[in-house]
Amino acid sequence: MTLPLWVWAALMGAIAQTGRNATQAGLTTALGTVGATQVRFLFGLPFAAAFLLILTVWTGSPIPLPGPATLGWTALGAWAQIAGTALMLLLMKDQSFGVATAWLKTEPVLVALLGVPLLGDHLTPGTLTAIAIATAGVLILSIKPGPTLGSLFQTRPAVLGLLSGLGYGLAAIGFRGGITNLPSGDFLTRALTTLTLALAIQSATLLIWLALFDRKALAGSFRVWRTSLAAGFLGAFASACWFTGFSLTSAANVRTLALVEIPMAQLVARLHFRQRTTPRQYLGMAVILVGVAALLWQQG
Repeated sequence: MTLPLWVWAALMGAIAQTGRNATQAGLTTALGTVGATQVRFLFGLPFAAAFLLILTVWTGSPIPLPGPATLGWTALGAWAQIAGTALMLLLMKDQSFGVATAWLKTEPVLVALLGVPLLGDHLTPGTLTAIAIATAGVLILSIKPGPTLGSLFQTRPAVLGLLSGLGYGLAAIGFRGGITNLPSGDFLTRALTTLTLALAIQSATLLIWLALFDRKALAGSFRVWRTSLAAGFLGAFASACWFTGFSLTSAANVRTLALVEIPMAQLVARLHFRQRTTPRQYLGMAVILVGVAALLWQQG
């Protein structure tokens, strides 16, 4: 079976994002949560712009001029991603990481449900089944038995988690909408143009926020510029891969395949950080991979 290009793009995105998360993890202590979060946008923007410039010089294709539809969809995606991150941080303040992750990874289901009415994406019953299997694997991986399982269904974490997942889902939908509404360009030019526009919107938004409310974190990100640049590059490269996927297939397909990032992260935790993987976690990863395999089989 020959895998479509969007599959390779999503897999490369998952690998790069795992590396970015590992690089960015140490910045939270030094910069605070919002300060560390803005690094992926502010320090990723120059790399995204460079990717786009290199592509246009190499191919000779002009950069497409975004119209109102592209601007609107991309702004929706950019701000929804920031909102999803903020809600995730609120959730993680008073809930375990496992419970937070379980709610956040409902995103592929929400993306699938939103993509049909908003973008006209077509999802077959087999694709929907694959999405459900992969999401079930995340739940097995994330939720520990006992009190944590019960806490999953408390009102506050449920609302925060679903709203955060909705934010990330709207981000994926917005970015795909921005890409598909560009008036010209091949799939890669459309993807990188929309990525650069999205990062510009996010950088401007967070720069204003930090300048008003947390100048110390903003200044700190430049003091640790080497780590910030590494996180920015990996983040920009991962996003370029995601956006390439969005330009070729439905957002639901891309975000479901992106769940392979979870087993990758577990592997890094096991090999690099020497953290133990439990039988329940192995089971969850196996179910995720079954769901991903089912999704790939649908594309064959």
